[in-house]
Amino acid sequence: MNQLPTYLDYASTTPLDSRVLEAMIPIFLENYGNANSTTHLFGERAAMAVKESRQIIADAIQAQPEEIHFTSGATEAINLVLKGAFKSYGHQKPHIITSQTEHKAVLDTCAYLEEIGAEVTYLTVNSDGLIDLNELASSFRNDTLMVSIMAANNETGVLQDVQRIGEICKSKKVLFFSDATQAFGKIPIQVLEQSIDLLCFSAHKIYGPKGIGGLYVKKGIKLTPQIHGGGHEFGLRSGTLNVPGIVGMAKAIQLCLDELKETSVHLEKIRNEFEKEMEGAGKIKVNGKHAPRLPHFSNFQLLKEDSDAFLLRNRNKIAVAKGSACNSALIQPSHVLKAMGLSDQDAENSIRVTYGTMTEINPQHNNILKSF
Repeated sequence: MNQLPTYLDYASTTPLDSRVLEAMIPIFLENYGNANSTTHLFGERAAMAVKESRQIIADAIQAQPEEIHFTSGATEAINLVLKGAFKSYGHQKPHIITSQTEHKAVLDTCAYLEEIGAEVTYLTVNSDGLIDLNELASSFRNDTLMVSIMAANNETGVLQDVQRIGEICKSKKVLFFSDATQAFGKIPIQVLEQSIDLLCFSAHKIYGPKGIGGLYVKKGIKLTPQIHGGGHEFGLRSGTLNVPGIVGMAKAIQLCLDELKETSVHLEKIRNEFEKEMEGAGKIKVNGKHAPRLPHFSNFQLLKEDSDAFLLRNRNKIAVAKGSACNSALIQPSHVLKAMGLSDQDAENSIRVTYGTMTEINPQHNNILKSF
Protein backbone atom coordinates (compact mmCIF):
# COMPACT_ATOMS: atom_id res chain seq x y z
CA MET A 1 0.00 0.00 0.00
CA ASN A 2 1.37 3.41 -1.00
CA GLN A 3 2.02 5.87 1.80
CA LEU A 4 -0.31 8.88 1.81
CA PRO A 5 1.24 12.31 1.22
CA THR A 6 1.88 14.67 4.11
CA TYR A 7 -1.31 16.64 4.70
CA LEU A 8 -0.79 20.41 4.61
CA ASP A 9 -4.29 21.66 3.79
CA TYR A 10 -5.79 22.16 7.24
CA ALA A 11 -7.49 25.42 6.21
CA SER A 12 -9.62 23.42 3.80
CA THR A 13 -10.65 20.82 6.36
CA THR A 14 -9.20 18.99 9.32
CA PRO A 15 -9.17 15.32 10.30
CA LEU A 16 -11.60 14.35 13.02
CA ASP A 17 -9.96 14.30 16.44
CA SER A 18 -10.32 10.82 17.96
CA ARG A 19 -11.54 12.43 21.20
CA VAL A 20 -14.30 14.15 19.25
CA LEU A 21 -15.33 10.86 17.68
CA GLU A 22 -15.37 9.28 21.13
CA ALA A 23 -17.80 11.97 22.33
CA MET A 24 -20.04 11.44 19.30
CA ILE A 25 -20.31 7.64 19.34
CA PRO A 26 -22.81 7.41 22.25
CA ILE A 27 -25.10 9.83 20.40
CA PHE A 28 -25.06 7.59 17.32
CA LEU A 29 -25.53 4.32 19.20
CA GLU A 30 -27.38 5.09 22.44
CA ASN A 31 -28.80 8.62 22.75
CA TYR A 32 -30.02 8.72 19.15
CA GLY A 33 -33.39 10.35 19.79
CA ASN A 34 -34.70 13.45 18.06
CA ALA A 35 -33.85 16.43 20.26
CA ASN A 36 -37.32 17.85 19.61
CA SER A 37 -39.12 14.65 20.67
CA THR A 38 -39.03 15.27 24.40
CA THR A 39 -42.02 13.10 25.30
CA HIS A 40 -39.68 10.17 25.91
CA LEU A 41 -36.26 9.47 27.38
CA PHE A 42 -34.42 9.15 24.07
CA GLY A 43 -35.50 12.61 23.01
CA GLU A 44 -34.83 14.07 26.44
CA ARG A 45 -31.26 12.75 26.42
CA ALA A 46 -30.65 14.16 22.94
CA ALA A 47 -32.12 17.51 23.98
CA MET A 48 -29.88 17.58 27.05
CA ALA A 49 -26.82 16.86 24.90
CA VAL A 50 -27.76 19.77 22.64
CA LYS A 51 -28.36 22.07 25.61
CA GLU A 52 -24.98 21.24 27.14
CA SER A 53 -23.22 21.71 23.80
CA ARG A 54 -24.91 25.04 23.19
CA GLN A 55 -23.67 26.25 26.57
CA ILE A 56 -20.10 25.12 25.83
CA ILE A 57 -20.04 26.95 22.51
CA ALA A 58 -21.64 30.06 23.97
CA ASP A 59 -19.07 30.17 26.78
CA ALA A 60 -16.28 29.85 24.20
CA ILE A 61 -17.18 33.21 22.63
CA GLN A 62 -18.70 35.04 25.64
CA ALA A 63 -22.28 34.64 24.40
CA GLN A 64 -25.55 33.43 25.88
CA PRO A 65 -26.76 29.91 24.93
CA GLU A 66 -29.96 31.20 23.33
CA GLU A 67 -27.80 33.34 21.02
CA ILE A 68 -26.22 30.24 19.45
CA HIS A 69 -28.03 28.73 16.46
CA PHE A 70 -26.94 25.52 14.76
CA THR A 71 -26.65 25.30 10.98
CA SER A 72 -25.21 22.88 8.43
CA GLY A 73 -22.05 24.98 8.26
CA ALA A 74 -20.68 28.47 7.80
CA THR A 75 -21.96 28.90 4.23
CA GLU A 76 -25.56 28.42 5.37
CA ALA A 77 -24.96 30.74 8.32
CA ILE A 78 -23.56 33.45 6.03
CA ASN A 79 -26.59 33.20 3.76
CA LEU A 80 -28.90 33.34 6.77
CA VAL A 81 -27.24 36.46 8.15
CA LEU A 82 -26.99 38.48 4.95
CA LYS A 83 -30.32 37.48 3.41
CA GLY A 84 -32.13 37.34 6.73
CA ALA A 85 -30.95 40.79 7.83
CA PHE A 86 -31.68 42.35 4.45
CA LYS A 87 -35.20 40.91 4.38
CA SER A 88 -35.81 42.17 7.93
CA TYR A 89 -34.30 45.64 7.65
CA GLY A 90 -33.36 46.23 4.01
CA HIS A 91 -36.42 48.30 3.15
CA GLN A 92 -35.09 50.99 5.48
CA LYS A 93 -31.37 50.25 5.37
CA PRO A 94 -30.34 48.66 2.05
CA HIS A 95 -26.61 49.45 2.32
CA ILE A 96 -24.03 46.79 3.21
CA ILE A 97 -20.27 47.24 3.61
CA THR A 98 -17.90 44.34 3.03
CA SER A 99 -14.42 43.81 1.59
CA GLN A 100 -13.04 42.57 -1.71
CA THR A 101 -11.28 39.64 -0.01
CA GLU A 102 -14.23 38.01 1.74
CA HIS A 103 -15.11 34.34 1.30
CA LYS A 104 -17.10 33.59 -1.85
CA ALA A 105 -20.13 32.77 0.33
CA VAL A 106 -20.22 36.44 1.38
CA LEU A 107 -19.37 37.90 -2.03
CA ASP A 108 -21.82 35.72 -3.95
CA THR A 109 -24.60 36.41 -1.46
CA CYS A 110 -23.94 40.14 -1.64
CA ALA A 111 -24.07 39.95 -5.43
CA TYR A 112 -27.46 38.25 -5.16
CA LEU A 113 -28.72 40.90 -2.74
CA GLU A 114 -27.63 43.61 -5.16
CA GLU A 115 -29.94 42.02 -7.72
CA ILE A 116 -32.91 42.50 -5.39
CA GLY A 117 -32.18 46.03 -4.25
CA ALA A 118 -29.20 46.04 -1.89
CA GLU A 119 -26.36 48.52 -2.33
CA VAL A 120 -22.94 47.10 -1.44
CA THR A 121 -19.64 48.88 -0.84
CA TYR A 122 -16.60 46.65 -1.34
CA LEU A 123 -13.63 47.95 0.68
CA THR A 124 -10.17 47.67 -0.83
CA VAL A 125 -7.23 46.08 0.99
CA ASN A 126 -3.54 46.93 1.08
CA SER A 127 -0.71 44.72 -0.16
CA ASP A 128 -0.91 42.65 3.03
CA GLY A 129 -4.67 42.13 2.77
CA LEU A 130 -5.78 44.55 5.49
CA ILE A 131 -8.69 46.92 5.07
CA ASP A 132 -8.18 50.64 5.70
CA LEU A 133 -10.16 51.58 8.82
CA ASN A 134 -10.40 55.16 7.58
CA GLU A 135 -11.99 53.92 4.36
CA LEU A 136 -14.39 51.86 6.44
CA ALA A 137 -15.35 54.84 8.59
CA SER A 138 -15.92 57.03 5.54
CA SER A 139 -18.10 54.39 3.86
CA PHE A 140 -20.96 54.56 6.36
CA ARG A 141 -24.23 56.10 5.22
CA ASN A 142 -27.44 56.92 7.01
CA ASP A 143 -28.95 53.77 5.48
CA THR A 144 -26.06 51.40 6.25
CA LEU A 145 -27.40 48.14 7.65
CA MET A 146 -24.36 46.01 8.22
CA VAL A 147 -20.60 45.62 7.96
CA SER A 148 -19.43 42.12 7.01
CA ILE A 149 -15.70 41.58 7.53
CA MET A 150 -14.11 38.18 8.13
CA ALA A 151 -11.88 37.70 11.15
CA ALA A 152 -9.23 35.68 9.31
CA ASN A 153 -8.85 35.28 5.58
CA ASN A 154 -9.31 31.75 4.29
CA GLU A 155 -6.50 32.02 1.72
CA THR A 156 -3.81 34.01 3.51
CA GLY A 157 -4.69 33.69 7.20
CA VAL A 158 -4.46 37.49 7.52
CA LEU A 159 -6.24 38.78 10.63
CA GLN A 160 -8.35 41.92 10.42
CA ASP A 161 -8.60 44.26 13.41
CA VAL A 162 -11.95 42.89 14.56
CA GLN A 163 -11.81 44.82 17.83
CA ARG A 164 -11.48 48.19 16.11
CA ILE A 165 -13.99 47.33 13.39
CA GLY A 166 -16.50 46.38 16.07
CA GLU A 167 -15.92 49.63 17.94
CA ILE A 168 -16.46 51.67 14.77
CA CYS A 169 -19.67 49.81 13.92
CA LYS A 170 -20.95 50.21 17.47
CA SER A 171 -20.31 53.95 17.37
CA LYS A 172 -22.27 54.15 14.10
CA LYS A 173 -25.05 51.90 15.42
CA VAL A 174 -24.53 49.52 12.51
CA LEU A 175 -24.57 45.72 12.74
CA PHE A 176 -21.18 44.00 12.61
CA PHE A 177 -21.06 40.48 11.18
CA SER A 178 -17.81 38.54 11.17
CA ASP A 179 -17.17 35.30 9.31
CA ALA A 180 -14.96 33.59 11.89
CA THR A 181 -14.80 30.22 10.16
CA GLN A 182 -10.99 30.16 10.05
CA ALA A 183 -10.43 32.02 13.33
CA PHE A 184 -12.83 30.04 15.54
CA GLY A 185 -10.81 27.87 17.91
CA LYS A 186 -7.50 29.32 16.65
CA ILE A 187 -7.54 32.72 18.38
CA PRO A 188 -9.59 34.06 21.31
CA ILE A 189 -12.99 35.45 20.24
CA GLN A 190 -15.09 37.45 22.68
CA VAL A 191 -18.20 38.81 20.97
CA LEU A 192 -19.08 41.30 23.72
CA GLU A 193 -15.60 42.77 24.10
CA GLN A 194 -15.15 42.93 20.33
CA SER A 195 -18.62 44.39 19.70
CA ILE A 196 -19.55 41.59 17.29
CA ASP A 197 -23.30 41.33 16.64
CA LEU A 198 -23.29 38.24 14.41
CA LEU A 199 -20.63 35.58 13.92
CA CYS A 200 -20.44 32.25 12.09
CA PHE A 201 -18.25 29.18 12.53
CA SER A 202 -17.88 25.61 11.31
CA ALA A 203 -16.79 22.40 13.05
CA HIS A 204 -14.72 20.81 10.32
CA LYS A 205 -12.06 23.54 10.55
CA ILE A 206 -11.33 22.62 14.19
CA TYR A 207 -11.03 18.81 14.05
CA GLY A 208 -14.78 18.35 14.34
CA PRO A 209 -17.26 16.68 11.96
CA LYS A 210 -18.34 18.04 8.60
CA GLY A 211 -21.90 19.20 8.03
CA ILE A 212 -22.34 21.16 11.26
CA GLY A 213 -21.72 24.81 12.03
CA GLY A 214 -23.24 27.64 13.94
CA LEU A 215 -24.27 31.24 14.09
CA TYR A 216 -24.15 33.70 16.96
CA VAL A 217 -26.94 36.26 16.81
CA LYS A 218 -26.92 38.96 19.46
CA LYS A 219 -30.19 39.09 21.38
CA GLY A 220 -32.63 41.56 19.87
CA ILE A 221 -31.45 41.23 16.25
CA LYS A 222 -34.14 39.97 13.89
CA LEU A 223 -33.23 37.73 10.96
CA THR A 224 -35.86 36.47 8.53
CA PRO A 225 -35.55 32.64 8.42
CA GLN A 226 -34.36 31.13 5.14
CA ILE A 227 -35.48 27.57 5.94
CA HIS A 228 -39.07 27.06 7.11
CA GLY A 229 -40.74 24.01 8.53
CA GLY A 230 -41.17 23.65 12.25
CA GLY A 231 -39.61 26.71 13.82
CA HIS A 232 -36.56 24.97 15.27
CA GLU A 233 -33.55 26.88 16.63
CA PHE A 234 -35.64 29.57 18.31
CA GLY A 235 -37.63 30.03 15.11
CA LEU A 236 -34.59 30.91 13.04
CA ARG A 237 -33.65 27.66 11.31
CA SER A 238 -36.05 24.74 10.90
CA GLY A 239 -34.92 21.13 10.60
CA THR A 240 -34.08 18.13 12.75
CA LEU A 241 -30.93 18.88 14.70
CA ASN A 242 -27.70 17.06 13.89
CA VAL A 243 -27.13 16.01 17.49
CA PRO A 244 -23.93 13.97 16.93
CA GLY A 245 -22.48 16.85 14.96
CA ILE A 246 -23.45 19.40 17.61
CA VAL A 247 -21.87 17.32 20.37
CA GLY A 248 -18.78 16.82 18.22
CA MET A 249 -18.46 20.54 17.52
CA ALA A 250 -18.74 21.40 21.21
CA LYS A 251 -16.07 18.85 22.09
CA ALA A 252 -13.83 20.14 19.30
CA ILE A 253 -13.99 23.75 20.43
CA GLN A 254 -13.32 22.70 24.03
CA LEU A 255 -10.18 20.85 22.95
CA CYS A 256 -8.99 23.66 20.69
CA LEU A 257 -9.31 26.27 23.42
CA ASP A 258 -7.71 24.03 26.05
CA GLU A 259 -4.71 23.47 23.78
CA LEU A 260 -4.71 26.82 21.97
CA LYS A 261 -1.48 28.30 23.30
CA GLU A 262 0.57 25.12 22.92
CA THR A 263 -0.75 24.44 19.42
CA SER A 264 -0.25 28.02 18.26
CA VAL A 265 3.37 28.13 19.41
CA HIS A 266 4.10 24.78 17.76
CA LEU A 267 2.54 25.65 14.40
CA GLU A 268 3.95 29.17 14.25
CA LYS A 269 7.44 27.77 14.83
CA ILE A 270 7.03 25.35 11.91
CA ARG A 271 5.62 28.07 9.65
CA ASN A 272 8.28 30.65 10.49
CA GLU A 273 11.18 28.23 10.07
CA PHE A 274 9.85 27.13 6.69
CA GLU A 275 9.29 30.66 5.41
CA LYS A 276 12.70 31.86 6.64
CA GLU A 277 14.51 29.01 4.91
CA MET A 278 12.57 29.19 1.67
CA GLU A 279 12.71 32.99 1.40
CA GLY A 280 16.42 32.93 2.24
CA ALA A 281 16.95 30.52 -0.64
CA GLY A 282 15.01 32.80 -2.96
CA LYS A 283 12.36 30.15 -3.63
CA ILE A 284 9.23 31.91 -2.38
CA LYS A 285 7.70 35.31 -1.62
CA VAL A 286 5.19 35.29 1.24
CA ASN A 287 1.83 36.96 0.65
CA GLY A 288 0.54 38.96 3.63
CA LYS A 289 3.84 38.57 5.44
CA HIS A 290 3.70 41.90 7.30
CA ALA A 291 0.13 41.54 8.57
CA PRO A 292 -0.98 39.62 11.65
CA ARG A 293 -1.73 36.06 10.53
CA LEU A 294 -3.09 32.84 11.93
CA PRO A 295 -0.08 30.82 13.12
CA HIS A 296 -0.66 27.85 10.82
CA PHE A 297 -1.08 29.75 7.52
CA SER A 298 1.49 30.36 4.80
CA ASN A 299 0.50 31.67 1.38
CA PHE A 300 3.34 32.39 -1.01
CA GLN A 301 4.41 32.83 -4.60
CA LEU A 302 6.71 30.22 -6.10
CA LEU A 303 9.66 32.06 -7.65
CA LYS A 304 11.52 29.24 -9.37
CA GLU A 305 8.80 26.91 -10.61
CA ASP A 306 5.33 26.98 -12.11
CA SER A 307 2.71 26.13 -9.47
CA ASP A 308 0.91 23.57 -11.65
CA ALA A 309 4.18 21.81 -12.40
CA PHE A 310 5.07 21.89 -8.71
CA LEU A 311 1.74 20.39 -7.64
CA LEU A 312 1.99 17.64 -10.24
CA ARG A 313 5.58 16.82 -9.29
CA ASN A 314 4.78 16.61 -5.59
CA ARG A 315 1.30 15.13 -5.75
CA ASN A 316 2.35 11.97 -3.92
CA LYS A 317 4.49 13.81 -1.36
CA ILE A 318 2.43 16.69 0.00
CA ALA A 319 -1.21 17.77 -0.04
CA VAL A 320 -1.35 21.56 -0.41
CA ALA A 321 -3.80 24.02 -1.94
CA LYS A 322 -3.75 26.46 -4.78
CA GLY A 323 -6.18 29.12 -3.65
CA SER A 324 -8.99 27.88 -1.39
CA ALA A 325 -11.36 24.93 -1.43
CA CYS A 326 -14.32 27.17 -2.23
CA ASN A 327 -12.59 28.30 -5.44
CA SER A 328 -10.80 25.11 -6.44
CA ALA A 329 -13.26 24.36 -9.24
CA LEU A 330 -12.71 27.79 -10.81
CA ILE A 331 -9.83 28.14 -13.24
CA GLN A 332 -8.99 31.76 -12.48
CA PRO A 333 -6.57 33.71 -10.30
CA SER A 334 -7.42 34.19 -6.62
CA HIS A 335 -9.67 37.21 -6.06
CA VAL A 336 -8.00 37.64 -2.65
CA LEU A 337 -4.47 37.86 -4.03
CA LYS A 338 -5.51 40.10 -6.92
CA ALA A 339 -7.16 42.48 -4.45
CA MET A 340 -3.82 42.57 -2.62
CA GLY A 341 -2.18 43.82 -5.82
CA LEU A 342 -0.71 40.63 -7.27
CA SER A 343 -0.71 40.18 -11.02
CA ASP A 344 -2.69 37.33 -12.56
CA GLN A 345 0.56 35.43 -13.08
CA ASP A 346 1.80 35.89 -9.50
CA ALA A 347 -1.62 34.97 -8.09
CA GLU A 348 -1.74 31.88 -10.29
CA ASN A 349 1.70 30.90 -9.10
CA SER A 350 0.81 31.12 -5.40
CA ILE A 351 0.38 28.16 -3.05
CA ARG A 352 -1.38 27.91 0.32
CA VAL A 353 0.23 25.68 2.95
CA THR A 354 -1.64 25.26 6.22
CA TYR A 355 -0.34 23.21 9.13
CA GLY A 356 -2.18 21.29 11.82
CA THR A 357 -1.88 19.12 14.88
CA MET A 358 -0.44 16.19 12.93
CA THR A 359 2.33 18.35 11.44
CA GLU A 360 5.62 17.63 13.12
CA ILE A 361 9.12 19.05 12.91
CA ASN A 362 11.23 16.11 11.84
CA PRO A 363 13.73 15.26 9.09
CA GLN A 364 11.07 13.69 6.89
CA HIS A 365 8.84 16.77 7.06
CA ASN A 366 11.73 19.15 6.43
CA ASN A 367 12.87 17.10 3.44
CA ILE A 368 9.38 17.20 1.96
CA LEU A 369 9.11 20.94 2.38
CA LYS A 370 12.50 21.39 0.77
CA SER A 371 10.85 20.11 -2.39
CA PHE A 372 9.77 23.72 -2.78
